[in-house]
Amino acid sequence: MKKYITLILTTTLLIACGKKEEASSNIDALIAAKNAKELQLRKAALQADINKIDAALTEMNVKVDEALVSVRAVKDTIFNHYLEVQGNVDTKENILIQPEFSGTLIALNAKAGQRVTKGQVLGRIDDAGLGQQLASLENQYALAKTNFDRQKNLWDKKIGSEMQYLQAQTNMITAQKGVAQLKAQLAKTVIRAPFTGTIDEVFVEKGQVVAPSMQGLMRIVNVSNMYVSTSVPETYVGKLKVGTEVDVYLTSLGKTYTGKVRQVGNFINPSNRSFGIEVAVPNPQGLLRPNQVAKLRIIDYDNKNALVVPSNVIQKDANGDNYVYVVTEVNGKTGKAKKVIVKTGQSSENVTEILSGIAADELIVTDGVTSISDGMKLSF
Repeated sequence: MKKYITLILTTTLLIACGKKEEASSNIDALIAAKNAKELQLRKAALQADINKIDAALTEMNVKVDEALVSVRAVKDTIFNHYLEVQGNVDTKENILIQPEFSGTLIALNAKAGQRVTKGQVLGRIDDAGLGQQLASLENQYALAKTNFDRQKNLWDKKIGSEMQYLQAQTNMITAQKGVAQLKAQLAKTVIRAPFTGTIDEVFVEKGQVVAPSMQGLMRIVNVSNMYVSTSVPETYVGKLKVGTEVDVYLTSLGKTYTGKVRQVGNFINPSNRSFGIEVAVPNPQGLLRPNQVAKLRIIDYDNKNALVVPSNVIQKDANGDNYVYVVTEVNGKTGKAKKVIVKTGQSSENVTEILSGIAADELIVTDGVTSISDGMKLSF
């Protein structure tokens, strides 16, 4: 009988060891295969078992007399809380150049990627005889002016009638206005750059008949005057002002720029209770482009002398109070755990501001907080 029992125990032990080795082998295989999903499931299952064991030990009043933990002294530091929103890069100098005069494009002086300055001639459209008409009108104006000058000289000497003088003046002014109007029409046949920038794309060719259209002649963009537009909740009205510094992270570039709020909207959108802002962003390297996605981090709260602790060390008791464990009776690398109720403030980047409950230079437990209790002896 004894031999039979021994055989059963031995067999059971071998089976258990085999399963353990098999489980370990399976986990190693999952790690080697980088199967994150299955590893997460295994981890959750193991954590559930650990929680069951902890609950069972608590019910059986099993207590640990001493725990190994990590501690850290609390120090005064600068604490900033950020509002994080997403926005789009844009520029107000991004337009399609349209012809103001319909006709044949007889000259084209622009190509994609070309840097141009404000007022630079980019092309010319056939004037359909306007130049000849202008020359004729200028001759008429010159004659009318000569006639007026003579009539004025006579009128100054009290020679001739006032009617002749006024008629000559009217003829001269009419001819002058005709010349000015035709010059304005002729100027529309010349295509000029409206601002300094870069020709992004040209849609027409020399010799083509052009007219105003949805496509336009070419696109010109100025990337030196960029900004990010976004919307923020109405609760931030009064907190955001012109000149407020903003960290602008461009996901496509992996770069962070420092911008400033240049415009704050005065209208609250009733559909989402938000208002718009524009953040001017420098572009010294010319890497920003319209419609890029940007992440904005705006400081909406700061404390120059804040006490902060890792957010994960703060626990909540049955009464709903937040607490941390402070180390008391420190003697070398040992001490006692003391539960301290704390009042928390803002949280940012995995740390939380402590408004009251602990003081600077106090030691708090940072690792092992879930396995200790008030009054427990600690080693660190």
